[in-house]
Amino acid sequence: MKILRSPQEMTAWSKEQVVAGRAIGFVPTMGFFHEGHLALMRRAGELADQVVVSLFVNPIQFGPKEDLTAYPRDFEQDQALAESVGVDVIFAPEPEDMYPAGFSSTVTVGEELTRQLCGASRPGHFVGVATVVTKLFNIVRPDLAVFGEKDFQQLAVIRRMTEDLNLGVEIIGHPIIREQDGLAMSSRNTYLRAEEREAALSLSRALARARKMVAEGELHTERLRAVLEEFILSFAGTVVDYISFVDQFTLQPVAEVDKDTVLALAVKINGKVRLIDNGFVMPLHER
Repeated sequence: MKILRSPQEMTAWSKEQVVAGRAIGFVPTMGFFHEGHLALMRRAGELADQVVVSLFVNPIQFGPKEDLTAYPRDFEQDQALAESVGVDVIFAPEPEDMYPAGFSSTVTVGEELTRQLCGASRPGHFVGVATVVTKLFNIVRPDLAVFGEKDFQQLAVIRRMTEDLNLGVEIIGHPIIREQDGLAMSSRNTYLRAEEREAALSLSRALARARKMVAEGELHTERLRAVLEEFILSFAGTVVDYISFVDQFTLQPVAEVDKDTVLALAVKINGKVRLIDNGFVMPLHER
């Protein structure tokens, strides 16, 4: 497995693969790998000849009060895990390589996809995401890229951006990978103390409760939201950022649940760990 640091090295390697007729699968990450990341890498390996994983904690998608400096990092562990699932290249640039002096260009996706959900409480976040993913696509030049569905809004934004800008990359979504207790895997789970784990489970359990209520005939989203908010707040230390029922394609709020409705959740645990989760709420046989 190669470790490439500069954008120039990365692009040169990718050009060699194109000449050799090899398809490139790409998994953008911020590192501190867990089984969720590894599942994306395995999927990329199933679909392409060569797999590239970027490892870059992107500073421009963090707000001034967010956890950039505290974000967990362990390059040696990440390297070993990536190699264990057959990754061919880790691209690990420094911030100054991605954003050199004088950098002043950004990519913006329309507010219909970015102003709600995480975009409402994290202004500028999706400009940072869209900008870095565009740069990574231009540097790595993949045929396809695999993203986790846990970041459902991010996936929708990247799909729209890729289509709008004719970037020529096939975007593949991968289902959420969960811990045995149901918690969606996230690098931020490492921030949770043992006693906070129960509160974190409020997200997956709220999703299960919503599905049960819908299966029993409750389709009115405001009534569902009120029940779920009371349920989540019954866990010690929880603060609701949002509980939203949205259309899977437009991310716009819906008044009644149908086959395209996704429940998206964001909850802060003891004011410091912000976790997200999502899922369809209509029973599978009705979708």
